[in-house]
Amino acid sequence: MDMRTPLQHPYIAEAKKHRVLVGLAALLIVIAGGWYWYSRSAQNSGRERLHPVAVTHGTIEDVVTAQGKLEPNQYVDVGTQVSGQLKKIYVQIGDTVKQGQLVAEIDPRVYQSQVEATEAHIGSLKAQLAQQKAAAVLAQQNLKRNQNLIAANAVSQQALQETQSQAAVADAQVQALSAQIKESESNLKGIQTNLGFTKIYAPMSGTVTTMPAREGQTLNANQTAPVILQVANLDLMTVRANVAEADVPRLKEGMDAYFTTLGNSERRWQGKVRQIQPAPQVVNDVVLYDVLIDVKNEKRQLMTGSTTQVFFILGRADNATIVPAEALTRRVPDQDNDQGKAYRVIVANGDSGSGEPRVIHVGLSTRAQAQVTDGLKPGERVLLPRREGTAPAAASQQQNQRRPGFTRGPQL
Repeated sequence: MDMRTPLQHPYIAEAKKHRVLVGLAALLIVIAGGWYWYSRSAQNSGRERLHPVAVTHGTIEDVVTAQGKLEPNQYVDVGTQVSGQLKKIYVQIGDTVKQGQLVAEIDPRVYQSQVEATEAHIGSLKAQLAQQKAAAVLAQQNLKRNQNLIAANAVSQQALQETQSQAAVADAQVQALSAQIKESESNLKGIQTNLGFTKIYAPMSGTVTTMPAREGQTLNANQTAPVILQVANLDLMTVRANVAEADVPRLKEGMDAYFTTLGNSERRWQGKVRQIQPAPQVVNDVVLYDVLIDVKNEKRQLMTGSTTQVFFILGRADNATIVPAEALTRRVPDQDNDQGKAYRVIVANGDSGSGEPRVIHVGLSTRAQAQVTDGLKPGERVLLPRREGTAPAAASQQQNQRRPGFTRGPQL
């Protein structure tokens, strides 16, 4: 009788070993198949084929882009030249004001009392002057009498000299009082001017845009001129664009530009470069120059402080034959003419998938597109090398150009 357990039976052990070997063989087959599939995929992904891309017709622009801010072209920060409590503000933010309109008032009582005190002092000086003039007349009369008596030896020489001195002193006192009166009158004009400054008038016609001060606030004009409100002309706006130092040499005053706002990226606002300011500003170690563009604010749609995307037009071609820039890979030497630079491209022959080389001439070009001046017509197709499984570069570039804020690079 066989006393071995089922697991120790030779037939059972042999069957178990057979199953293990079959499992290992299957695993090796799966690994080998996966490696073969991966190798074939890698080879296919690295293979390049020629794909046709259509030659189009439209407008091409070479631009420099920059970020900017909107601000009024003309504005005035209305402040006060005198210190005191802001008694009254007669306008509110958004109100339209005329030049010379009263907009605010400082408490005038301190300056009014100074005017009254100075006027009283001037009155006192004038009374003293009248008294001194009378004394000067008496001194002159005494001097004339002694001059007549000295001829008859009726008075002494000393008495004559005393009257001469008294007359000279009286005249000097008259002149001194007259000078004091002039000084006081000059001070009075200054105080009256300060009193007039307590009433603040609009220096220009426009719209009240900001109002940092409040009624009842005490303003100190001894160190800085406090700003009560700002009046701006919102009919003409200025875009202050921050242009990188690498792009500034490509710009010039008077060149065309347009911009879009963050709130309405579809609307293009046209303008011209008014000024390229020479002093830069450094932001995070980046050197930027302010370029100013003026634009009419139609229907007051542009708001102060809005963010803008600015496009400076370096070149523009309308009704142009356009080819993707990636087609311009083979430059033909010594074939430049009035029609532009020469390149050799492959033009597709119908739907056969084959093509023939052709020399074309290119005018305006950007990183995405190029203007064909000779050698191609809209509707023809050029063959571009592209790896399998990748998206057409020309299509992605055209999609990016339609996207607001897309920045085109320098010319090829």
